Amino acid sequence: MKTITHIDCFSGPGGICTGFRASGIKTVLAIEKVESCVETYTANHSVPVIHKDIREVTEQDIRQFVKGEVDILTSGMPCETFSTAGSKSRSFYDHRQFLFMEAIRIAEIVNAKMILFENVPAITTKKIEKNGEKLIVQEIFEQLEKHGYKYHIDVILNSADFGVPQYRERYFILASKLKKDLHVPAPLMQGHVTVKEALIDLPSVEANSKKEAKNYLNIDSAYTRLMKDNNFWKLDQPVTEITYHLPPNHREGTLRRFSMINQGEGLKDLFDKLSPEEIEKLQGERVLPKKWYIQRNRRLKADQPSVTVTSHCLDELLHPFENRSLTVREVARLQGFPDNYDFRGGPFICPHIYETQDKYEQIGDAVPPLLAYHWGKTIQEILKEKAKNDIESCGLLYSEVQ
Repeated sequence: MKTITHIDCFSGPGGICTGFRASGIKTVLAIEKVESCVETYTANHSVPVIHKDIREVTEQDIRQFVKGEVDILTSGMPCETFSTAGSKSRSFYDHRQFLFMEAIRIAEIVNAKMILFENVPAITTKKIEKNGEKLIVQEIFEQLEKHGYKYHIDVILNSADFGVPQYRERYFILASKLKKDLHVPAPLMQGHVTVKEALIDLPSVEANSKKEAKNYLNIDSAYTRLMKDNNFWKLDQPVTEITYHLPPNHREGTLRRFSMINQGEGLKDLFDKLSPEEIEKLQGERVLPKKWYIQRNRRLKADQPSVTVTSHCLDELLHPFENRSLTVREVARLQGFPDNYDFRGGPFICPHIYETQDKYEQIGDAVPPLLAYHWGKTIQEILKEKAKNDIESCGLLYSEVQ
């Protein structure tokens, strides 16, 4: 069977493309608005990228790179508008919640056989209008059917069930023009990968040292070997040293705060444990902030998968044993990016008010490559079964004519 082809909308730094490539699917085009993500994508994939807002992408833009049809289009739309985090501070209407229509438009141009949407689970309860009854997902299903994608299935999957060392639930819609029973990736039967297993070969780095560690420790796990396995990832560059394992900088008061947080606890737990007098004293010493957020400063449990890695992971996650935030490479490990993945564009850290995404944001917003790998295998099973049935039907028809 011919190689299955793919267009990567809202591609980010390339999580889906990385997993699809490992599974045997060929990405022929990516569309991405954020420049830093485009730089990372092109540094790791020999795939043309249209660097535009998807609403400005024309058929002519597409046809510069894709002359015929494609098999699968993926769309990981911006999830901030659907997320429950910070939702109270946003106005209800947000044009980003309708960007799925742009993905369908691109799919029509190339007559994509299938579309895979990815987003946060909260999208399933999001309504189009504040006081209305119709859900966004209902509108998505109606528009898919209107444009010929009459067969669809939706599911919430947890990345931890697919070999990713992270509890990360995401909602998927797989839609198809083909009259074929659709199915979703089956969870692996093995146990979950823990934070300790994911980071075991990365050396200790001290906060504020400004020294980037390059040499692996002489210990590994099945997961760390996979992160260096070029044959699996279909990568050319061998993994010879660690990259982006540079410790973050923290104030002395912040380091004191980190030392007070145990595994499985966060800033909220610390406030809960302290008396009002202790809190006031530590705030005066700039150890505790005046305001706290539930997601802030959570120390990971070594013997469990990580909590969800987000674009704010630098502020949210603490190393299980060391008093510091995670390095870029540690976050990439928890998200499942191979070790020779090169994160370009922007500084290590960039304020969230800027459109440029720093390396932490790029990783936190990406689809875990291992989960994408399992989707890639599933999509190939569906399309190959359809091709097999078509061939058998042609053979039956030929015998009847004879």
